[in-house]
Amino acid sequence: MRLTPSRQRGFTLIELVAVMTILALLATVGLAGYRHKTQMAREAVLKENLFQLNHALEQFRADRGKYPSNLGALRELHYLRDIPVDPMTRSKDTWQTELEPPDPDNPDAEVGIFRVRSGSTDKSEDGIPYNEW
Repeated sequence: MRLTPSRQRGFTLIELVAVMTILALLATVGLAGYRHKTQMAREAVLKENLFQLNHALEQFRADRGKYPSNLGALRELHYLRDIPVDPMTRSKDTWQTELEPPDPDNPDAEVGIFRVRSGSTDKSEDGIPYNEW
C-alpha cells in the first residue's frame, strides 16, 4: 500500500493577486468607457434640447410676429409640452437666454428671447464651452 502525499485544495496568494489585478484593470477600462459614453449621450441630449427650444422660438415669432419675453410662454401657448432640462446642469432654470437686438425703427418695442444656450460653463470634447453652442 502506497501513501500519497495529501494535496491541499485552494489557490495560492499569487494566483489570487493576479486575478484581482486583472479584474481591477478590466473595471478601470469599463468605467472610463462608461463615463465617456454617458458624456456623449448628455451632449446629444443637449443638442436636441437646444434645437427644440430654438425651433419653438422661431415658430413663435413666425406665428406672432415677435419673440416671447420668457420661455414659459412657449409652454403656456403649447409650442412645447414643457421646458426641457439642461442635461449639463440638470435643471430647467439654468438656460441662458439671449434677447434680440432692439429695432432701430422702434426703440420702445419690447424685445424678446431669440436664442437659448446651456447654462453650463464646462467644455465639450472638442473644447467649446456648452454655453457657446
